[in-house]
Amino acid sequence: MILISHRGNINGKHEKFENFPSYIDTAIDQGYDCEIDIRVVDSKIYLGHDEPKYLVDWTWLSDRDGKLWIHCKNHEALEYMNQTHMHYFWHHDDDVTITSNGIIWSHPKIKPIKNSIAVLPDTEKWDVNGCMGVCSDNIIKYKK
Repeated sequence: MILISHRGNINGKHEKFENFPSYIDTAIDQGYDCEIDIRVVDSKIYLGHDEPKYLVDWTWLSDRDGKLWIHCKNHEALEYMNQTHMHYFWHHDDDVTITSNGIIWSHPKIKPIKNSIAVLPDTEKWDVNGCMGVCSDNIIKYKK
């Protein structure tokens, strides 16, 4: 099962650290993939869920290729990522979305679909059996 840290969180939600580059790296160093939120503003790449907070560059992203699930938060980010080979997606309130690698990403409000990534399943105590992976703020609890 693919284990994905939600914005760098491993053992609980810590909003003040979410999407901070070194926080992301800590999750990756502990063996997790990581979902990050990016925005592109004036051709610059920023991490941040509600606003562009942490400036990163292409090298930062590409050095972590294969470990990131990139959530594009504005249209410029989607256009930018669509020119790359990296793994990204866009969604707002959709029940599911399909990532650039063809993987189903389920919204936390719905019961996970078989062979999908279950996002924040702990909030509703969803069963993740049959899922391809889990994205959680408490991803450590899924590690066996």
